[in-house]
Amino acid sequence: MFIQTEATPNPATLKFLPGKPVLDAGTLDMPTREAAAQSPLAERLFDIPNVGGVFFGADFISVTKSDGDWQQMKPAILGAIMEHYMSGAPIVNVGSEAAGEDEFFDEADSDTVATIKDLIETRVRPAVAGDGGDITFKGFKEGVVFLQMKGACSGCPSSTATLQHGIQNLLKHFVPEVTEVRPI
Repeated sequence: MFIQTEATPNPATLKFLPGKPVLDAGTLDMPTREAAAQSPLAERLFDIPNVGGVFFGADFISVTKSDGDWQQMKPAILGAIMEHYMSGAPIVNVGSEAAGEDEFFDEADSDTVATIKDLIETRVRPAVAGDGGDITFKGFKEGVVFLQMKGACSGCPSSTATLQHGIQNLLKHFVPEVTEVRPI
């Protein structure tokens, strides 16, 4: 098994591409050891010193370090991913998929929200996944779009610029009702 690695805009996060599916649908953010209990692979990764977060996408695993040097951590992470895939164990324990958190918006804004969600799904998420993270819609209130940043995007030094300049400008251009974009 050959696992590729890619740098992300967040220097504390590396993206690992196992060349096999990771999740069939959606994403899974495990920012703590407790959250990793739903995944045998994530638990294995959290056993490596200085692993501070794990994020699963469709075909990648992003690992965020709390401290330490990638030179020392990378071989252990590669080994853990390889061992997990060779073991045949599931990536996520059956029945433990995290339930989606509630979204908030006024029912009168449902057409606007549908357009916002479509833009995020088709234009924003694919680009962000390329950087080892994810952004999901959380709410819309009084012209403000609330987004949740996950994986490499969470805590990334350039995430504010991405939100303010990239996503906010895109949404304002296509949806005049949008006045601002904020992280949740």
